[in-house]
Amino acid sequence: MALMKVSGSGVTVEFNGRERTWLRRGEVTVPLAAVRRVTPVETPLRAAHGARSGLQISGFAKIGIWGVMTGPRQLVAAYRGRPGLHILLDRGVDGVEYDELVLSLDGAEQLAEALGQRLGKGR
Repeated sequence: MALMKVSGSGVTVEFNGRERTWLRRGEVTVPLAAVRRVTPVETPLRAAHGARSGLQISGFAKIGIWGVMTGPRQLVAAYRGRPGLHILLDRGVDGVEYDELVLSLDGAEQLAEALGQRLGKGR
């Protein structure tokens, strides 16, 4: 399962071995300026939709890029029974490749709260 770190300037998500294989990357970093909304979700599998490039084991896991044809473009690493975060991004910010991140993460509620505090109440 992915790990998320929040720094002064951005959010970095580090992926495990299986996720690296399907995402073709070890991590992704997004500037805090690009984060529009952070929502904790009990079932992140439901948030991923659209055409995909990646792994889908129906009802168990989704790892890859969703929304490849019509969008929104989502980077997904989600698992059944694992709560997570749904993060909306602004692709207009330099270096941002995705519209959304859909992730299963340990401590998702606490991460959402910490990230929300960094962003301020108005975002």
